[in-house]
Amino acid sequence: MREKATFAGGCFWCMVKPFDSYEGIFSVTSGYMGGELKNPTYEQVKRGDTGHLEVVQIEFDPTIFSYTTLLDIYWAQVDPTDAGGQFQDRGEQYTTAIFVHTDEQAALALASKEQIAASGRFTKPIVTTVRAAEKFYPAEDYHQDFYKKEAAAYEADRAQSGRDEFINTHWKND
Repeated sequence: MREKATFAGGCFWCMVKPFDSYEGIFSVTSGYMGGELKNPTYEQVKRGDTGHLEVVQIEFDPTIFSYTTLLDIYWAQVDPTDAGGQFQDRGEQYTTAIFVHTDEQAALALASKEQIAASGRFTKPIVTTVRAAEKFYPAEDYHQDFYKKEAAAYEADRAQSGRDEFINTHWKND
């Protein structure tokens, strides 16, 4: 059995590794979703005028790895209170969103968002949107598995981003 989950969490380079090494996860693909332009390129999306968000699309077996667990991993990777992007990456293309593929995913995503909002973990409102999945466009090959292919560049970018400091501050006790 295969299902898809699609998450926008800022730069897609940093969103692959957290999902990539579990039994029941078949693939994690970097790409674009949410815009009007067909077949967007990285350069077009990066400019911020196509309406697309950088996303990761995960193919998984829900009988082995639940969508709820995917949501838990997702929330622990992002600042869900930042409407202007994520960490050093600014602009709509780097904002957070959960793109749902089924009614069940929508219900679970909305419930998890409410749970995060009620948790008291954050002092600002949760701005991450839950949206219907749209056409997914895989990113160019050089973006796929970037953390593996370009480990030094990935680690340097991630260290500079502020993402890890945020995660450690807000999620270290989980």
